Amino acid sequence: MSKKEVIEQIKDMLDRMRPFLVDDGGDLEFVEYKDHKVYVRLTGACKDCAMIDYTLKDGIEELLKTEIPEVEEVINVD
Repeated sequence: MSKKEVIEQIKDMLDRMRPFLVDDGGDLEFVEYKDHKVYVRLTGACKDCAMIDYTLKDGIEELLKTEIPEVEEVINVD
């Protein structure tokens, strides 16, 4: 699969997750896909939430890795 196709899949999956974050006052945006890592920016209530690691690693990362084998890690950037 090409990098462009992987990015399209990542963005599609993030768009499917977005409503759950928005319901809690947060959001996320895709920043970059590089070296099998997805860089996102958690914003709103998600940015300072005590559950940010759980949301990022056990939620977003786990789903992306399950659905898109090319993804190895998800990293939040400020």
